[in-house]
Amino acid sequence: MKKISITLRRIYCVGALMIPLTAAAQTLPWMNPALPAESRAQLLVGAMTLDEKIQQIAMNPAANTNLPGCGFLASGRHIEGIPRLAIPTVRMTNGPIGVAGGDCSPDPQATGVPTQLSTAASWDRDVWNTWGDIVGQETRANAHTIFLAPGMNMGRVPNNGRNFEYMGEDPLLTGSAAVAMTQAIQAHGVLATPKHFVANEQETQRQTMNTVVDQRTLHELYLLPFEMVVKDGQAASLMCSYPRVNGTFSCENSYILKTVLRDQWGFKGFVMSDRGATQSTVPSIKGGLDLEFSTPNWFSPARIQTALAAGQITTGDIDTMLQHRYYEMFKFGQFDNPINAFTPIDLAANGTKARVMAERGSVLLKNANGTLPVNASQIRSIALIGPTTFAGAAKFPSTGPGGFITVNAPYTVTPLQGLKNVLASLGSSAQVTFNDGTDLNSAVNLAKASDVAILMVGDISLEGVDRQDLKLPVRDNVDQEALVAAVASAKPNTVVVLKNGGPIVMPWVDRVGAVLEAWYPGQEDGNAVANLLFGLSNPSGKLPITFPSAERQAATSTQAQWPGVPVNGVLTATYSEGLSMGYRWYDAQHVEPQFPFGYGLSYTSFALSNLSVTPKLSDGTQPIIVSFTVQNTGRVEGAEVPQIYVQLPAAAGEPPKRLVGFQKVSLQPGESKSVTITIDPNASNHPLGIFDPTAQAWSTLAGGYPLYVGTSSRNIVLSSILKVVPR
Repeated sequence: MKKISITLRRIYCVGALMIPLTAAAQTLPWMNPALPAESRAQLLVGAMTLDEKIQQIAMNPAANTNLPGCGFLASGRHIEGIPRLAIPTVRMTNGPIGVAGGDCSPDPQATGVPTQLSTAASWDRDVWNTWGDIVGQETRANAHTIFLAPGMNMGRVPNNGRNFEYMGEDPLLTGSAAVAMTQAIQAHGVLATPKHFVANEQETQRQTMNTVVDQRTLHELYLLPFEMVVKDGQAASLMCSYPRVNGTFSCENSYILKTVLRDQWGFKGFVMSDRGATQSTVPSIKGGLDLEFSTPNWFSPARIQTALAAGQITTGDIDTMLQHRYYEMFKFGQFDNPINAFTPIDLAANGTKARVMAERGSVLLKNANGTLPVNASQIRSIALIGPTTFAGAAKFPSTGPGGFITVNAPYTVTPLQGLKNVLASLGSSAQVTFNDGTDLNSAVNLAKASDVAILMVGDISLEGVDRQDLKLPVRDNVDQEALVAAVASAKPNTVVVLKNGGPIVMPWVDRVGAVLEAWYPGQEDGNAVANLLFGLSNPSGKLPITFPSAERQAATSTQAQWPGVPVNGVLTATYSEGLSMGYRWYDAQHVEPQFPFGYGLSYTSFALSNLSVTPKLSDGTQPIIVSFTVQNTGRVEGAEVPQIYVQLPAAAGEPPKRLVGFQKVSLQPGESKSVTITIDPNASNHPLGIFDPTAQAWSTLAGGYPLYVGTSSRNIVLSSILKVVPR
């Protein structure tokens, strides 16, 4: 018998031809996978015509003819490939609400994940990894190559319409979550695009406004999470924001895009604009923008050719813009393994994960006299009351002006169905009656006649508009503030479930039995909330953003701070609070918030003890090892989040403390665990550092550094002191 030798080789698709990768590499040298990504990008750009280069520096709606079943959507999140050069088509999907608003119409199915503010509230790296894994996996499975997230702007303004798309007010918490999400997304060969870079903390006149912020504050608070996601997360791209930053639009701001991003941080990826955020041709290209969002306008062939002819830009500028993007596409295998087909998604498994994430991100804000969990064996009737938006349907996050982008989820679980599911699982025959709250008297009467009254209320936060106040708005013809007050007066042990996109004020909080913050839970809303209410899951979330005790506190104290005042015809918001943003302002001003940053209750109790700090004398460069014991002193399983804060020496001129470490710890009843957290002065979050604008560098001061360990920014349980004597 003749022996047959078979050699298996990777196959590359060029246009309609299937060509062995080894053969492609002979005619297209950049297709040699043995070469470094940077070299491949340079070779490719060197082979392109000028027209091809110009075509590749702006998105352009086009039919997805090479992707059967992907209808044409003129979203602009598209860069057509060039088959002769083996350049694949780029299809982007919006974020961070989940995989939606992409380059196919209608959107393929994807999981309705909880909002990013909810995932931040979990303080849980497993949740962040899971969230990133789901959206990365589903982006690729839906034949898209770039996921436009995570959202990383700071919760400076509690009224910000997009707070639900971001991760709160602390740069370390935001950066830690974004790093984990970005790594998980990019593990699927999909490029993550953290946004919006930078200082885009409000929606009011976002496209034209000016943000005025000093450089030290800019670096220590607003740039810091982006520094982390660039250095630790290895983000492939960033999306620059709409506003001017200190007078110059973000997408043409060379200090931000070149001096900081490339020179100080060593970023090698590409920068794209938000939709319509490009404001010029030459200043944007010279300032560091690589890709214009949507149909070419400022980067149109005519404008680019005019700028080239006038010597205002060079072909070298365009080459650099393209090399930044191709470098990342080569690095993540998008040339060698193009994403050009739909693949199956285990939507049932991802739905289960979405439920767990929603549960872990929910925060128990109040629980008077053990109102929760509800004991199913002791009740016969439940009143479910609230506007249909919050109590009658699963609450999804949505983005885009007016909230027109929502994930095309395979199913949803309503609050009513979720309660019935849990009661059935517990063998309870209790009846649940829904009342939409439009008739106040009937809602009150139902609450009185029921063993338990559950109010589900909230707000609708939207891209493009800030909330004018922090009250519960009128929704579905229901005055929610009046509804809560009336039901609470009739039923003192009323349970309030909040489904909101950011902080609210609660003038009624002292009159209700319990408050559960559920945010926008996504497709598994009903099951997740019901599991928490009945104790099948123990709340373990902590607030990632302070809940003010009144309107107009902290960074919204004056009109000049938010939404700003006209200066030379431009709305200008001045960050005059400086470093005293969020919980730092409340600490510095000795003001008691309604609920502090890092706060969250549990159905069990915990004790912290045995604090150890090693070494206690440091030169400011050595890692600091902080260890302590956490014990579950209650009767049910639960999770606590010990938080480490540090106070800098007085000479630093900083607010009283900053978050420098945390860890979520799950414990059985009576169980103790030793927790060790390392504070590395050389880490990308600069835990002991201050930024010197003159030197354009970070430094660590000599002096005493009190260390605090607690369960919120206001509940400090243990303390020690570190002394730093620089060499």
